Amino acid sequence: AGERFGVRNSGATAVVEGVGDHACEYMTGGVMVVLGPTGRNFAAGMSAGHAYVYDPPCEFPKRVNLELVSVDRLTDPAHGARVRALIDAHVQATGSALGASLLATWPVALEHFWQVNPHPPVVDTRARPQLDAKREARRVEARKRAAARTRAEDSIEAPQA
Repeated sequence: AGERFGVRNSGATAVVEGVGDHACEYMTGGVMVVLGPTGRNFAAGMSAGHAYVYDPPCEFPKRVNLELVSVDRLTDPAHGARVRALIDAHVQATGSALGASLLATWPVALEHFWQVNPHPPVVDTRARPQLDAKREARRVEARKRAAARTRAEDSIEAPQA
């Protein structure tokens, strides 16, 4: 795949045999499995989703933008099974020799996968109470205005017949 592959991915699943610079940038969902080399700035701005990279030379960690993600070896059996199933589907759909060779040596191949994990979202605990207080103040003012209108309407005398 080319430069910026998977940018703004919000739900697609893809298996590719290499990507250029800025892959998975601003990713907010979906799954990416990369079976070959990556360019620089991988996962810049990634906030959700899953990315897995096959990297026997151990060069991938130098190419990741670690501002919003961490990179760890793929050790979770459920994630490993998911990656294997996706590679199998890739081989079935494309006849990929690389994918087939990884499946044929799966226990060894699995040891060379990295998992990219977005950091948990940061919640500004100060902003919420301020917004809630402003919202409540607006509600109180609206109730006061409504009550004042009601009093004004009640004080208008009906015309004498």
